[in-house]
Amino acid sequence: MSHLRQSWYEASARARLDALVDPGSFAEFVGPERRETSPHLPIFDLPRQFDDGIAVGAATIDRTPVLVAAQEGRFMGGAFGEVHGAKLTGLLRAAASLRRDVVIAFDTGGVRLQEANAGELAIAEIMRAVLDARLAGVRVVGLIGGRAGCYGGGSLIAGCCSALVISEQGRLSVSGPEVIETNRGVEEFDSRDRALVWRTMGGKHRYLIGGVDFYVDDDAAAFRTATLDALHRPATLDAAMLAAEQARLERRLARFGDAPDGRDVWTALGIADAATVPDLATTDFLAAAAGHRESADDAR
Repeated sequence: MSHLRQSWYEASARARLDALVDPGSFAEFVGPERRETSPHLPIFDLPRQFDDGIAVGAATIDRTPVLVAAQEGRFMGGAFGEVHGAKLTGLLRAAASLRRDVVIAFDTGGVRLQEANAGELAIAEIMRAVLDARLAGVRVVGLIGGRAGCYGGGSLIAGCCSALVISEQGRLSVSGPEVIETNRGVEEFDSRDRALVWRTMGGKHRYLIGGVDFYVDDDAAAFRTATLDALHRPATLDAAMLAAEQARLERRLARFGDAPDGRDVWTALGIADAATVPDLATTDFLAAAAGHRESADDAR
């Protein structure tokens, strides 16, 4: 891997995989040469992509065998369709059978509207496959820092992962800014206010409220290091963990449910001079977050 800093945000899906795994170790499954394209997009006279916007396969990270997937946010916003979803579902089912950990580089706006029910079914199948893999003792690590963020059904899948890594550029939310504005009005959420978007959905906010486990620079090497740390965490999913996470989410709602802005949440967490959080460099931010951020219970 190059020693030059490589932006995770700017990289393509395949460039992220190249930077994440050991050189020459990636063996792709159902690659572009198979021409497994969406059967639905031609109906709408839309272009298709030969890998349907996701690369999946086997590799090693620091000589440890893993299964990996990376979404291409530059193809239809990384949205899930039937083929796209089937590739990730198959990878996760293989992981459960092989007892091999999985790393997923998310970069998605959710489900393709053009594939409607096929996309929604894909999300349900992937979530089931993630949980089945985790119950089999497999770690499923999600990485969030791409252009499209991690929205809609993608955020639901991320919420099922055993650990999440995010950068400041990453965004994680069930509903995207434009969706909220369309349904609730600009008075509720102004999607053009990019600072507001990052204060409520961005990496720093998600890390402070325990929605993710690792916060890193927008650097492929930093994502790789955090991935290795996540892969060394215990692989556990049980009823006690789920109950603890549910209780934490109820406490979060009671504590922050009326907060109109991320800054109000950060103040409630005890962050000194919360208004400066968006401007903090990674080292300073992590120092400010220490002792104040909520911790997840690994159930998400």
